[in-house]
Amino acid sequence: MLTRRALLQAFPAVASGVLLRAQPELPDLTTVPADLRVAPVSLGEPGAGRRVRQTLPEYIGTDVHHLLYLPRDWRPGARYPVIVEYAGNDHFTNPYGDVSTGVVEGSKLGYGFSGGQGFIWISMPYIDLQHRRNQTYWWGDLEATVRYCRDAVRDVCERFGGDTSAVILTGFSRGALACNYVGLHDDRIADLWLAFIPYSLYDGMHEWSYAASDRASALQRLKRLRGRPVFVCQEGTVDDIRLYIQSTGIRAPFTYQRIGFRNHNDAWALRDIPERRALRRWLNDVLDRRPGTVSVAGRVTDAQGRGIPDVRISSGYTHWTGTDVSGAYALTGSIASQRTVLAEKQDCVFHPPVRTVNLSTVPVANVDFRLADYSTSE
Repeated sequence: MLTRRALLQAFPAVASGVLLRAQPELPDLTTVPADLRVAPVSLGEPGAGRRVRQTLPEYIGTDVHHLLYLPRDWRPGARYPVIVEYAGNDHFTNPYGDVSTGVVEGSKLGYGFSGGQGFIWISMPYIDLQHRRNQTYWWGDLEATVRYCRDAVRDVCERFGGDTSAVILTGFSRGALACNYVGLHDDRIADLWLAFIPYSLYDGMHEWSYAASDRASALQRLKRLRGRPVFVCQEGTVDDIRLYIQSTGIRAPFTYQRIGFRNHNDAWALRDIPERRALRRWLNDVLDRRPGTVSVAGRVTDAQGRGIPDVRISSGYTHWTGTDVSGAYALTGSIASQRTVLAEKQDCVFHPPVRTVNLSTVPVANVDFRLADYSTSE
């Protein structure tokens, strides 16, 4: 693998700013004033409207961290879709004044897409496992980066009401490549996502990307989309990505959006422009229709057929829901595959304890569980 210095020497376009698609005749982003300012990073515990530093238990005492933003309308007990974002590379600059620091604190897309409300936003790190810190240039330890992402999403959904069926992955530049290179690294992490929003660059297209020189492996990642929607956006033109996706034969609902500025800069999301409005319409439609995913539904009852509430129904590492007062549940956001569905509640044993279902393109109903043994403790 090329060292950072060798990469920059071999591909000066990376060092000077990725200008492969930039069109000087397009307007500069700074000609449009921003209508949003990203919430500053603050100290203390997470709360509505606050963006705070968080660390998973295994990295306490290190410099590895992610940033968690709870929306202004957040309240305990409610559920919110989640935007997970990866940053670009550090030491990036170009003649248009665009800069990327490569740190989680510099991310902007999730806040711009949501306007600071209605969505939980996680700025996710790449892991430098050797030095126990965030990696600001390319991937660090890929397996550690993938594992941290899975565990952080699960933790946020468990503790702060993230909707496990509505987790959207986005990223800028290096982060756009990460949508596939990290987010579709294997079947386990690929199972997390409802949709993808890569901004500027796409996995598998450029050998200098340091991620996708092997197009065969990029194609295997792309196959893990399994019909879920992608909003591809890029400065200048998206025709190169469109042609590449068409050449792969992958069938999924791709939307292509040209960002009408010359800048390689994620700050466009902080401006009230047609491109952001189009992205928000697409995002609302994805949350309404959940394309590429299906639901599993059923009921949990006792021996007399009475519903049992508050039973946890799970499938995989990051998909779960609970039964209502009638014992009914609907587990949404699962991709087509063979899945195991598990019912759990303290002091309860269910029959069967696990159900196996084959999901295709239509919802599956009557995946029921019955109480085999039930007692309560005071």
